[in-house]
Amino acid sequence: MSRPRPSTALSPACVQAHFAPAVIAWQCSHGRHGLPWQRSREPYRVWLSEIMLQQTQVSTVLAYYERFLQRFPDVHALAAAGSDEVMAAWSGLGYYSRARNLHRCAQVVVAEHGGQFPRTAQALAELPGIGRSTAAAIAAFCFGERAAILDGNVKRVLTRVLGFGEDLAQARHERALWDEATALLPHEDMGTYTQGLMDLGATVCLARSPQCLLCPVQALCAARAEGRPEAYPVKTRKLQRSRREHWWLWLEHEGRVWLQPRPARGVWAGLHSLPEYDSEAALSAEWPGPLVPWPSISHALTHFDWLLHPRQRVFTGPAPQPAGPGQWVAYDDLADWGLPAPLRKLLLSRVAP
Repeated sequence: MSRPRPSTALSPACVQAHFAPAVIAWQCSHGRHGLPWQRSREPYRVWLSEIMLQQTQVSTVLAYYERFLQRFPDVHALAAAGSDEVMAAWSGLGYYSRARNLHRCAQVVVAEHGGQFPRTAQALAELPGIGRSTAAAIAAFCFGERAAILDGNVKRVLTRVLGFGEDLAQARHERALWDEATALLPHEDMGTYTQGLMDLGATVCLARSPQCLLCPVQALCAARAEGRPEAYPVKTRKLQRSRREHWWLWLEHEGRVWLQPRPARGVWAGLHSLPEYDSEAALSAEWPGPLVPWPSISHALTHFDWLLHPRQRVFTGPAPQPAGPGQWVAYDDLADWGLPAPLRKLLLSRVAP
C-alpha cells in the first residue's frame, strides 16, 4: 500500500526534478566550505570526520579533528597505535564505542584491504563502526558514488519536504524513507549534494524554529505548506531515561592517582577511571577512615543521568595497593591516558595552579 501524501504536497515527479538542483545550487553559494575535513577528499580524513560528527556538534569536533590527525596522520599510524593511545586522543569527545570501532576499522583496512578504503558504500558498510549512512557519505565524497545518506538532520529535511508522516520508529517506514532518499539523488555533483543536505539540516532546517524563509527548497516543502514543519519527523518510540548513582574512590600518593581499567563492556569501556562503589557504605567498609568529600558530579549520558560522588584520601609513606587491576599514574602524565571527561576535569581541578 502506498503511503498517503498530504494535500499540500507537490507531485513526486516535481520534487524529484527540482530538489537536488536546488540543494546543489544553495550549497555552492550558502553552504559551509571552510571546515578542515573539506580540504581533502582522502578517505581516511573523510571517514575520521564522519565518525567524529556522529551525535557530536561541529564546534566540538573542530577541537579534536586536527589534533587527532597530528597524532595519527594516516590509517597505518592509527592501526599501529595502542588502544590506550587512541582512547587518550579521543578522551572527552564521548560515545567511546566510536573510538574502539575506529581503531578496529583502521586495523581491518590495513590488514584486509592493504591500507586502502573500499570504494563502494556497500563494501564500506561492512567495516567496523561504519553504518549505511556513513558509508554512503564516504563513498559520495571520496568516490562520487550515487548513494543516499540518512542521518538525523537529513531525515528531518526529507520528511518535511516530502510530508513523510509515517512513524520512523518502525523499520519498514525507515526503509521507505531510504527509498525516497535514493529517488531524489542527482546523477552528478554527489559530493556537493551530500554536503548540501548535511548543511541544510544543520543550519536552516532546524529541529526547533526552522528558518523556512532561507530554505532553498521551501517551494517544494509539504511541511511548510501545511504550516507545521515541527511535526516532522514522526518517531513515537521515546528514549526512557534512568538515573544512576555511584561513589568514586580517589586515592592519591606523592603526586599520583590510582586508576583502574573500566570493564570491557558498558559505559566508558576501554577507558581508565577511579574505583567505583554502589554506595558510600560499601566504600567506607573497604576503606575505613576519613575521606574528603568533593562536590558531586552530575553527568548526562544517552540513556541515563549519572550522579557521581568523589571521595578522596591522600596517603603519605608507603603507597597502598588496592585490590584488583590498576596502577598509580602521575598527574603530569594524565594527558596520555584515556579518561572520561568528568574525571579528567576533576583531576585537573586538583592540579590546576
